[in-house]
Amino acid sequence: MKSDLFTIMKKEFARFFGDKRMIMTAIMPGILIYVLYTFMGSGFSEMYATDEDYVYQVNVVNMPQVMTGISEIENINIANVEETEIEDIKTQIREDATELLVVFPADFDEAYLNGPRGMSVSLVAPNVEIYYDSADTESAGAYKILVSYLDVLEEAQANIFDICSGEKEYDLASDEDVSAMIISMIMPMLVLMMLFNGCLATAVESIAGEKERGTIATLLVTPMKRRDLALGKVISLSAIGLISGISSFVGIMLSLPNLMGGSGLENMSFGYTIKDYAVLLLVIISTTFVIVGMISILSTFAKSVKEATSMATPLMVVVTLTGLSNMMGMPEDWYMYLVPIYNTAQCMNGVFSMDYQMLPVVVTVVANVLFSGVFVVVLTKMFNSERIMYT
Repeated sequence: MKSDLFTIMKKEFARFFGDKRMIMTAIMPGILIYVLYTFMGSGFSEMYATDEDYVYQVNVVNMPQVMTGISEIENINIANVEETEIEDIKTQIREDATELLVVFPADFDEAYLNGPRGMSVSLVAPNVEIYYDSADTESAGAYKILVSYLDVLEEAQANIFDICSGEKEYDLASDEDVSAMIISMIMPMLVLMMLFNGCLATAVESIAGEKERGTIATLLVTPMKRRDLALGKVISLSAIGLISGISSFVGIMLSLPNLMGGSGLENMSFGYTIKDYAVLLLVIISTTFVIVGMISILSTFAKSVKEATSMATPLMVVVTLTGLSNMMGMPEDWYMYLVPIYNTAQCMNGVFSMDYQMLPVVVTVVANVLFSGVFVVVLTKMFNSERIMYT
């Protein structure tokens, strides 16, 4: 009995360690988790970071003599403005044209130099007003730097002045800006994952499943052109995957108000237009063709549904990480929109943040269609290979 036990164990170990693909399937989850969490950690740390050489534009009203050291802060460019320009500067902050507006009281120097001993108990400490936009990375960064600087001075002078006190609204970001920022961070990843999973379930079964059952051999011996077979599968699988992806997308959009409500952000607004949804749908359709093409090629290489699913797992992680690329400070040059999946993530980020141009969208759609055509050609050649199809 013991010899039989060891014989079975030896047989299974030989089967496992003799197949490189099975070994990779076993160790792949640990590798993928490490890579995924590493990139996510890097993305979250860089989400609100700016370039080291970036110079923040700070507008100051009534610059006190005791605060001239602000102009010596690294990467800070001070512009002295008049009180009559305050509203114009606020508008520029909302439009991301400048980063910060600092308003000092006219008598700030006197109050600061006299100190607590020179002030009566009833005298209200002068308040430094700092206006910024929390939905803008550069504005939020400038605000953090300046508040840290003023906090040090405030503590050194026994809290002789206040910073952003009172009932005024110093954060100029609208509810729409904040909601768009939050959605643009998570939605590209979620939509890409839903699209990939929807395409994976159908494409793997349609090609690898038919190879496993032997039914695809029947199609290959018919007078049908294998190019038509490849194109027909890609188009039909894309349509099915698109239905799944759109269904998931609609579910996410409808659930967002409930999600924000659970986070205490139920008053957020979602100001997306018909044009935004149309652009998003166009990008999703073209991306579905790309994903189906990639999964179909992997499925054609595989011997079974299980093997095809295992081979597609690394691709799924790449797609997920690409959905997070907007948080990692990745380049946004126009030629980067020629890269499939990455271009989709950037377009979705632009649409959800309500800050996009039509040229990158057009480049993305055209590039996706061209890549889909290339995948169909590759798939046709694979269908023409007896070694691949009858393995």
